[in-house]
Amino acid sequence: MAGFDSRAFRDALGSFATGVAIITSETAQGRIGATVSSFNSVSLDPPLILFSLARSAFGITHWRAAAHYGVVILPDDQSDMSNKFARSGGDKWSDLPVQRMNNGSPLLPDWLAYFECEPYANYDGGDHDIFVCRVSRFETRKGAEGPLVFFRGRYAALDRGSSVPTSPEIDFALHGW
Repeated sequence: MAGFDSRAFRDALGSFATGVAIITSETAQGRIGATVSSFNSVSLDPPLILFSLARSAFGITHWRAAAHYGVVILPDDQSDMSNKFARSGGDKWSDLPVQRMNNGSPLLPDWLAYFECEPYANYDGGDHDIFVCRVSRFETRKGAEGPLVFFRGRYAALDRGSSVPTSPEIDFALHGW
């Protein structure tokens, strides 16, 4: 598109704060993992989530062929873990105590929540693939930690001491349920 400023578009998109997750899987070629800020809920019935990966991502063919996925939501003290899995290539798994989810996906330590998923649908997302996944199991950790947030190209944390009350009707509407 002539005259369209892709960098300015990317910066504008950065005005929308997102959480940070690491997608994991175990394939015939070994463990794979990638940091994303493109995680989102899709449906409660059936329970669906989505994430997207750049078509230029290292190992995209392995992601497309994966039989299961794990989505690990990072707490606010895990920016180093996010950075490690955001880089292409290298051994992202070295020096990590990795457990397994019930579906076989690697489970990273110090998670805020995680979701075990199977592929449901894939869509063309321009320069990204959109992976819609059916959630088979999930866990959350209750506690003092908050989510790692990405906003305007930087990590951030929520100020858990300040919140705005939200009525149940608004909570329901904001999620589109």
